[in-house]
Amino acid sequence: MLKVENFGVSYGQSRIIEDLSFEAFPNETLAIMGRNGMGKTTLFKSLMGVIPSFSGKVKVGDRDIAGLRSCQRVASGIAYVPQGRMIFPTLTVLENIETGLETAASKRISDDIFALFPVLFDMRKRKGGNLSGGQQQQLAIARALASDPKVLLLDEPTEGIQPSIIKDIAKALNEIRKMRDITIIVSEQVLSFTLDVADRLLVIERGRFVHEDLRANVDAKKISEYLSV
Repeated sequence: MLKVENFGVSYGQSRIIEDLSFEAFPNETLAIMGRNGMGKTTLFKSLMGVIPSFSGKVKVGDRDIAGLRSCQRVASGIAYVPQGRMIFPTLTVLENIETGLETAASKRISDDIFALFPVLFDMRKRKGGNLSGGQQQQLAIARALASDPKVLLLDEPTEGIQPSIIKDIAKALNEIRKMRDITIIVSEQVLSFTLDVADRLLVIERGRFVHEDLRANVDAKKISEYLSV
C-alpha cells in the first residue's frame, strides 16, 4: 500500500536520510523504532511533504506522490498524526475532526470514528485545548481517520501519555484495522506498545534501517539495545 524507494532527505548540507527503501502492505501495521534523533520524525514529515526530499519515490497504491503538496498527498490517501498531536486547541472536538473532512469524498464524520473513541462523542462540544493529553491523542487520530486514508502515519503516539490510555490507543489501532482496509505505520520507542499493535518492526539508526523482524520473531533484548542511549 505504501512503497518508498531510494528516499533521501537533508537539512542544508546534512543528509538525515539517504537511500532508504521499505514497503508497508495492505492491512499491515508496521512499526519504525529508534532513539530520538535517528530520523523517524524527519521520515514521516518528508513522506507527508512537510519537509522536501532530494531523491526517491513514494507510492500510495500505484500513485507516486513524491512531487505533490501535502494537501494533495492527503487526497491521495495518506494521513498523518504528528508528534505532539497538534490539535486545534480553540476548536471544539467536533470541529477538529471536521477539519479532516477537507479532502474526503463524504463531508460527514463516519460513525466508526466515535465507535472507536466514545469519549470524543461525549466531549464533542468541548474545546480541544481542554482535553487531557491522551484524549488529544485520540482526537488527533480521529481527525486523521476523517479523511478516510489508505495509509495512516502515527509519530510517537505514546509520548506523554499515561499507561492506561496507551492501552486504549493500542486497542483502538487494532480495531481500526478490523473496521477499515488500512495500512498503519507507527514510529515508536515503547516496545511493549509496539508489540501490542505491530505485525513487523524496523529499527532506524542515523537515517538507515539496521534491523527488521516479524513480531512473532522479535528478540526484545536486542531491540532494547538499539533503543538504549
